[in-house]
Amino acid sequence: MKTIWTPWRRGYVIGRKPPGCLLCIKQQEPAEKDRENYILYRGETCYILLNLFPYTNGHLMIAPYQHEGNIERLDSKSLYELIALTQASVAALKRALSPAGFNIGMNVGKVAGAGIADHLHMHVVPRWQGDVNFMSVFAETRLIPEALNTTYDELVPILNEEISGI
Repeated sequence: MKTIWTPWRRGYVIGRKPPGCLLCIKQQEPAEKDRENYILYRGETCYILLNLFPYTNGHLMIAPYQHEGNIERLDSKSLYELIALTQASVAALKRALSPAGFNIGMNVGKVAGAGIADHLHMHVVPRWQGDVNFMSVFAETRLIPEALNTTYDELVPILNEEISGI
């Protein structure tokens, strides 16, 4: 059996989980902590953040500030900004990382795979030819080639340019 060391996950595995909704907690942090919280952009009704446990490099999420798990109850202003920020995120990721494609979507409800079922969020997952390799299939392990801090620093200026155009 092979061992892959992932010491950065220790805090998540054995650490105390804060009570409440992670997406609500993150948005309530002061803007000075955006880099620490991987918040890429704060809009009027939604914000963009990197996924702490990404499927691929550049995997980000767009979440409304409104704590709502049902898309049919999300207000129309938040729905519009959610989609507009998704569009800007795709454009920024294309410029920054040159992916060959994207998976974009929401997991609504626990049975649909939502890790945070009570707070809607859109996933934007950049994809490359061959990015799913034997590690995912045989070892249930993903290989992410870039640190979140590096991705964050690269995306913020490009994302702000893209958002200023919408």
